[in-house]
Amino acid sequence: MSDQAKDERAPDEAETTGAATEHTQGSVDGDYEALVRLLKENDELKDRALRVAAEMENLRRRTARDVHDARAYAVANFARDMLSVSDNLRRALDAIPAEAKASGDAGFKALIEGVELTERAMLSALERHGVKKLEPEGEKFDPNFHQAMFEVPNPEVPANTVVQVVQPGYSIGERVLRPAMVGVAKGGPKHAASEAPVEPGPVNEQAEKDA
Repeated sequence: MSDQAKDERAPDEAETTGAATEHTQGSVDGDYEALVRLLKENDELKDRALRVAAEMENLRRRTARDVHDARAYAVANFARDMLSVSDNLRRALDAIPAEAKASGDAGFKALIEGVELTERAMLSALERHGVKKLEPEGEKFDPNFHQAMFEVPNPEVPANTVVQVVQPGYSIGERVLRPAMVGVAKGGPKHAASEAPVEPGPVNEQAEKDA
């Protein structure tokens, strides 16, 4: 091959080599951009998956809490209605004169025992469903579970101590079905230095109906 032919061929080869180099560079740039885009999409998918997982966990916890509350408090309304029946049984027993109880009449004694047994069976059934009787005499007044009806001057016990239970209360789980209506001591030493004296609570219309 002559020198002239070589000289004529050299520019063509240089152009081809340059084009190949530019193509390779463009391909690398394109691959890098695609990689960056894929990494970004991957991060977005990870973030979305984490959020979905967190939402599902919150939903699982809410559902478990709702199921627990439904099981624990499903009988609350029914139990509240049954308290009136239990109160009436107790009133019937309390209304029997002492001399009548001591009379020794077999039939009357059997009737009394039957009413007492019915009352105990009802309270036992309620307790099996999480209902607890509140008889807080001697305990510190708790406005969440007690309703102060009056104050009793008594310097011998700490102030805000329940000294009389007018009507027992009932709770189910951590909720109160009916507050215990109580009398609270005043005039004695306080349970805590910062504790304010207890004022009689608002009238409980349902409790008055039951009374």
